[in-house]
Amino acid sequence: MFAFLDWWQSGLFGVLCTQFGQLINFAIERSMSTKRYAIVDTNSLLPTECPCGMAKRAFTDEPEQIASLHVVQVSETARTHYHKKMTEIYCILEGNGQIELDSELFDIGPGSSVMIKPGCSHRAIGNFKLLNIPIPAFDAEDEYFDD
Repeated sequence: MFAFLDWWQSGLFGVLCTQFGQLINFAIERSMSTKRYAIVDTNSLLPTECPCGMAKRAFTDEPEQIASLHVVQVSETARTHYHKKMTEIYCILEGNGQIELDSELFDIGPGSSVMIKPGCSHRAIGNFKLLNIPIPAFDAEDEYFDD
């Protein structure tokens, strides 16, 4: 108890509290200056090759890696693959085709939505456009192929 009183009376306690308060204020100001949103025009993104065809990927470089968004043009040559960590949500935008999920085929078309959980082997078949939301954000290291 006396050691605390000595520390208090020396003023060191007040200095530490002041420095801690400044650190807290800096953290609050920094978090307030960081934008809590991001906007991307997917039309302006360059497509990249993916197992299902060509994808325009948005939000893949966000520090939190919560999710990303892909506009995918599916081609006939989609490769069967799976992810160990990532869940994908597909929403078919245009065209018709099929999706293979753990060796079962399902017909899909505009408005069809599919949730693909980790470990589920999947591929899209046909020629159509889909919106893919990977959660967490897409990571090429979490892409495994059956062939």
